[in-house]
Amino acid sequence: GRCPGPVVISGRTSHRPAVPAPSAICTGRRDLRRLTLDGVQRIPIFPLSAVLLPSGFLPLQLFEDRYRQMILDLLEGDREFGVVLIRRGNEVGGGEERCAVGTRARVVEARQEPDGRWLVLAVGLERFRVRSWLPDDPYPWAEVVPMPDPPGPQIGESAYIDLVKAVRRLLAGLSELGEPVSEATFDVADDPVLGIMQLATVAPLGPHDRQCLLECGRVAERFAFLCEFVSEAQKTANRRLAGT
Repeated sequence: GRCPGPVVISGRTSHRPAVPAPSAICTGRRDLRRLTLDGVQRIPIFPLSAVLLPSGFLPLQLFEDRYRQMILDLLEGDREFGVVLIRRGNEVGGGEERCAVGTRARVVEARQEPDGRWLVLAVGLERFRVRSWLPDDPYPWAEVVPMPDPPGPQIGESAYIDLVKAVRRLLAGLSELGEPVSEATFDVADDPVLGIMQLATVAPLGPHDRQCLLECGRVAERFAFLCEFVSEAQKTANRRLAGT
């Protein structure tokens, strides 16, 4: 998988943490019981200014009391939670307006620093839609339902390969321009369903575009969205490279 770059969380940057020693992981006081009925599940939520896509990695640095309690509870349970984009507002303090489509994630690494902060690395698993928001107790909770892709047109192998090449070409050009982008030598899955999500993770999309792609109803829609974005970004990069 791709090594994640730094992500700004509550005004600070976080880098990939090391795997903690057993003594570094504390036990949470709260039992995370999720009630599942008719496909609805109750999960804790991280509202962030970044978008996590399925198969993507998300480094977090946690220093608010409520989120430090959340990580303790997660480590005691199944380590799964949800990530949603903040549509309006701030990460710190609560009261923000949140998007209704997000990504289920799992904690893969966690370490507590001497000052009480937690360094966490999570991986995206699958999309979900929020059915209803629950009271923050003490951190955000929601009832969510999975968002599997419905049957639809398949992406042809040649078209998919062309998109992979286009993303590599765009990243190489932006790197030449000195932009802080992912390396163009990334690995990508052969399966377009997973591969398109991986391409969207390394492509230089902003949070709004990445959220639009996450909310696309079908694989073909995500493919078309990413193709158009990469094409327009390449035109801009070409003009900059040409000095015009």
